[in-house]
Amino acid sequence: MGVSGTKKTPAKQSAAKQAAGTKQVSAESAIELESKFGAHNYAPLPVILERGEGVFVWDTSGKRYYDFLASYSAVNQGHCHPKIIEALVQQARKLTLTSRAFYNDSLGEFEKFITGYFGYEKVLPMNTGAEGVETAMKLARKWAYEKKKIPENQAKIIVCAGNFHGRTISIVSASTDPESSGNYGPFTPGFVVIPYNDAGALANALSDPTVAAFLVEPVQGEAGVVVPDEGYLSRCFELCKKENVLFIADEIQTGIGRTGKRLACDHEQVRPDLLILGKALSGGVYPVSAVLADDEIMLCIKPGQHGSTYGGNPLACRVAIAALTVAKEEGLAENSERMGQLLRRELGQLKSKRISCVRGKGLFNAIVTVPDSGITAWDICLALAANGLLAKPTHNDIIRFAPPR
Repeated sequence: MGVSGTKKTPAKQSAAKQAAGTKQVSAESAIELESKFGAHNYAPLPVILERGEGVFVWDTSGKRYYDFLASYSAVNQGHCHPKIIEALVQQARKLTLTSRAFYNDSLGEFEKFITGYFGYEKVLPMNTGAEGVETAMKLARKWAYEKKKIPENQAKIIVCAGNFHGRTISIVSASTDPESSGNYGPFTPGFVVIPYNDAGALANALSDPTVAAFLVEPVQGEAGVVVPDEGYLSRCFELCKKENVLFIADEIQTGIGRTGKRLACDHEQVRPDLLILGKALSGGVYPVSAVLADDEIMLCIKPGQHGSTYGGNPLACRVAIAALTVAKEEGLAENSERMGQLLRRELGQLKSKRISCVRGKGLFNAIVTVPDSGITAWDICLALAANGLLAKPTHNDIIRFAPPR
């Protein structure tokens, strides 16, 4: 990614810090502080990052790495993209938050921009991806009771085994991952789990007249970049239309250029009834998520029935407009398609008994390691980091490769 202006080297930055009286935290100290004062809900690689630019990040010692995680696809546009940062800084100097108790001069502009960008009539802005999923599920149930006339408290949402939609109680109620749901019950009812990449299983589940929606990841990210068969999404969409069931696409990770198209659903010309976006919607500089739908669905929610103090705040709106503009102007989707093909081709040529397969779409890729090869995915990621490339294992035997751009 090209960045205008003169940039200080990591060494010069460190010197500038010391001259300004800023104490530089050692790697050992940073890890110790997190371990002592923070919840132990993550197990990071032992790399202490302090700066990012484009596809690169630097640790506290000045070592440069290629970032092949991209903050779980939140920085598709690259770290600290100057146009997105400029939008953030300019708006932060003017107005950051009003709540939705009042109008502001940014929200309407953002709503017009994003609905035109993705081709929907309405948008409901939130903050995190999990909030976006919760919002979509609430909208689907509202629509089911008020439009489809499903009897009260009987609406069901179909989900897929291996899904990851977030970590709220309702969302983990739909999870098949024991790490996500273990010892968090009692769970929210109303979910039906079917196999992923099995349109026949969906057809059978749709025979239940109380089904309101089908919630699906076009590519399952946390499951290990599991790409369904070609035609799966379009077939599922057709089945949902036939049974008057809403098709909800969770494009929080797969959207905004990640898979080689603007949306992963675009590979099969599927227009979801409810589209959930997050992560790269802000280019990684501020929490922004959104749910898009047409009036028939969105207007089921009336004033006072759903909301968020920070959702639709001026800072988020300006940042999201800039992030989406960058994605379009700089051809992120097209570059993701080209570079993804190159990455998979080169990875596929690796001759190693430790690699079971390489799979992916665009710049959303993974290698599956052989569990009994004598080395774990974590070990491989440590070796990659030592050689200047950052990636993260998932499910012990899978390594995702999802760099910015």
